[in-house]
Amino acid sequence: MLMNIALKEWASVCDLLAEGRCTLLLRKGGVHETTGPGRFCLEHERFAFFPAWEHEKLDWLKPALRPDGGPIAVEPKEIVFRGWGEVAGIWPVPTRAALDVLDDLHPWLAPQIDMRFDYKPDRPVYALLVRAHRFAVPVARQNDESFAGCRSWVALGQLDTARSVVAMDDVSFEAVRERVVVALERKS
Repeated sequence: MLMNIALKEWASVCDLLAEGRCTLLLRKGGVHETTGPGRFCLEHERFAFFPAWEHEKLDWLKPALRPDGGPIAVEPKEIVFRGWGEVAGIWPVPTRAALDVLDDLHPWLAPQIDMRFDYKPDRPVYALLVRAHRFAVPVARQNDESFAGCRSWVALGQLDTARSVVAMDDVSFEAVRERVVVALERKS
């Protein structure tokens, strides 16, 4: 199967997804979203993980999930794609408490989560449950100015997903999905 779209996320989070070490993404929306500033829209249900460094704050990640190499000061000339995902569900997060019971499924510390809830508080934070896959061989693309900016979606050339492997086995992922559904669909 081929795909030509990527979702921008912190580079370290992209790696965690591809490794099966997290399954939830939180989205509020980028400044340049087509639906309006701060408004996220799930335009694509399948996408490559686009590693971005623009807003990455490693000290806002749980210490055990921080990369060893430290922050990237300058974006590289080549972007390496290690994985891709399929959205298994998307929910507006009803409360901070609902998200807190899913703490082990995402990599962020409280300051990052608070920032997302506090930014444009009239607009929801969305939780995306992502079924991650690793490319059999990482795919490199030249970095391009069209990739720049605070946006969620980036158009790429074709990426072949044919020999990818799931980052988390079916039984484990189904257990995660059930937990997320209970936490985010219950009426508070």
